[in-house]
Amino acid sequence: MFKVPPVSAARLPALLRAMPKAELHIHIEGSLEPEMIFALAQRNGVALAYADVQALRDAYGFTDLQSFLDIYYAGASVLLHEQDFYDMARAYLARAAMDNVAHAEIFFDPQTHTARGVALSSVVNGLYRACADARTELGISASLILCFLRHLSEEDAFATLEQALPLQDKFIGVGLDSSEVGHPPEKFARVFARCRELGLHTVAHAGEEGPPAYIWSALDVLKAERIDHGVQALRDPLLVQRLAKEQIPLTVCPLSNQKLRVFADLAQHNLAQLLDAGLCATVNSDDPAYFGGYINDNFTQVFAATGMTARHAYQLAFNSFEASFAPEAQKRVWQHKLKECFERFYEHDY
Repeated sequence: MFKVPPVSAARLPALLRAMPKAELHIHIEGSLEPEMIFALAQRNGVALAYADVQALRDAYGFTDLQSFLDIYYAGASVLLHEQDFYDMARAYLARAAMDNVAHAEIFFDPQTHTARGVALSSVVNGLYRACADARTELGISASLILCFLRHLSEEDAFATLEQALPLQDKFIGVGLDSSEVGHPPEKFARVFARCRELGLHTVAHAGEEGPPAYIWSALDVLKAERIDHGVQALRDPLLVQRLAKEQIPLTVCPLSNQKLRVFADLAQHNLAQLLDAGLCATVNSDDPAYFGGYINDNFTQVFAATGMTARHAYQLAFNSFEASFAPEAQKRVWQHKLKECFERFYEHDY
């Protein structure tokens, strides 16, 4: 591992913003800013329950995951046509490129849209086209991960998978999101087994509000390759040992955790402890339009609150590339650029 040179505290925020990184936990529907929600509502003739952009922003006073999800699904109601999904994803990717995200693996929730009569092909094709254009125009790599809504049935997930099979060349894996408590991973054991047979990567939300047992189930029952969130892992020493030994990535979302009261204060976040325990933790933005920050906001705010150092920053960015589903050769290219970035900052400081 690269021996991280010291970087002054004054320069650390600039380093966090400048370093190349991957984002592995971003719900594209959660990147819908209020301004775009209102623009799409006008374009599509959708009536909203809020008078204006500010009224919608004022409604973002979540107390837990479910209170967030209620407004999240209301915001997604403006997405009706392929171009809507394109515009949403393209806006996120432009912002991610500004934050020096070299690669993004983007979650999308087809059931949120097909339940409203939107064709799955409109969802996937719009998102995929935005990813292709962003690669050419912005130089950012992006892939799609189809997520099943865990508050719905496994039968519904199977139906969604079957609808998606003609589009399988446009997404690389499947995930599991939405309301965690009361919906353990084993509820989706059969559909994840089918996805693995199809050669799809598997990830799952676990250990955000749910117990460490959900992380065990995601690993042993769903065979998840990554755990999304996973911050409750530290409550189980045996689980920590396993995660460290197998280097199973955790896609941590600090501002989301604070906003949804997983941690009462960002200073209490356990990101540094996860890293110091040898876990492959990463930093991500989850639903940035709703939680008050994109990936660089997550980095700068959690570092300011917890006192983490350049060593932690390098490890988190290195982990993000290592934990991605990109080809190994491409990972090494990004990690080399990361090392060069840190060396440049060291030379500037000293």
